[in-house]
Amino acid sequence: MARPPRLCGCGAIVPADTLCACQIGRQRARKAKHDRKRPSASQRGYGVEWRKLRAEFLRHHPFCAFCGVPAEVVDHKTPHKGNRALRLSWSNLQSLCAHCHNSVKQRQERAEA
Repeated sequence: MARPPRLCGCGAIVPADTLCACQIGRQRARKAKHDRKRPSASQRGYGVEWRKLRAEFLRHHPFCAFCGVPAEVVDHKTPHKGNRALRLSWSNLQSLCAHCHNSVKQRQERAEA
């Protein structure tokens, strides 16, 4: 049974499980503001050394550790929080597909925090 449309705060009627144009705009603005403050990938420790390690790891572990589809992301099992040894430790890495990295893994990390 399909869920009925809902009323957005701006007054627009939108289908269930979708965002209104005003919500999409606010979400984009919030993300852009965050991205402007965020250091670059190199400044966060993901420079040439990381990119080489990541490529090598994906060659050896081409499938997602959670669901088995081809992997696109190399993830840290334990967040490194700037610890260089932990960031570049082969045993702290796992290959994940983008979906598992952006959903399953994020839920796990939030639950542990």
